[in-house]
Amino acid sequence: MNPYSRPTELVINSDGSVYHLKLHPEELADTVIVVGDPERVAQISGYFDRIEITRMNREIVTHTGFLSGKRITVMSTGMGTDNIDIVINELDALVNIDLENRQIKEHPRKLTIVRLGTSGAMQPEIPVNSFVLSNYALGLDGLLNFYAIQEGILDTVLGDSFRKYVDWNAHLPYVYGVKCAENLLKKFKGEDFYRGITATAPGFYGPQGRVMRLGLGFPELNARMQDFSYAGLKITNYEMETSALYGLGGALGHEMLTVCVAIANRVTGDFSPDYHKAVRNLIEIVLEKLTT
Repeated sequence: MNPYSRPTELVINSDGSVYHLKLHPEELADTVIVVGDPERVAQISGYFDRIEITRMNREIVTHTGFLSGKRITVMSTGMGTDNIDIVINELDALVNIDLENRQIKEHPRKLTIVRLGTSGAMQPEIPVNSFVLSNYALGLDGLLNFYAIQEGILDTVLGDSFRKYVDWNAHLPYVYGVKCAENLLKKFKGEDFYRGITATAPGFYGPQGRVMRLGLGFPELNARMQDFSYAGLKITNYEMETSALYGLGGALGHEMLTVCVAIANRVTGDFSPDYHKAVRNLIEIVLEKLTT
């Protein structure tokens, strides 16, 4: 039985748009910038020469338009890998499933998806307001374990090495590693980015080692993470989306990259009093890279 034939599996709105994104296939560009903050969508599309599509549903805001002749979609995902699970699956459905007939298309379409976000640095030499590029993502969230991921997408050596090095707590989700798209990595060469491994956590407080009123189940984790290295790269930053982005996107045949502003340094305790200028600078760099 075709799973897409069941309306509970692939949910399509009465107007023919995909469920959460509220988009039709023709409204999506091949190049997509994803951000967590819905307000950042208009900040980016403000650089466009022309905006042709605007949509909003819950925390997902979408603008599609043109910059220097290139069609680009900017979309907010909200926070967390659970939201990335929705967004990436529905983006892929828009381009690779015939929504009217509920059939997989014969010729797959590839999207270029760049996440532009904020994060907390995990190495003392990374100052606040600097830019971090994620060569690898380390999934502490467990999302990819729910999928049958084809061989070659997950970096099992990275995951195994990390779990052994930090003496991973067996009560926590099974850690996985995944690499960014090589083509996008090459496109972003030459810029002043710190490059390394991004740890994706399933939350902002306890999962990233922050102590509020509750103690931590794995209080040694951050200190052990700081010293870990793989392929000559250290864990540069914490955030909440990249592992799902790289894993799901790569498994579905799309090209993914994350670049972030480090608005805090978790080792030194510094927090940027005003990171908005750095975010604007990163937006301009990303748009320049994607349009040349």
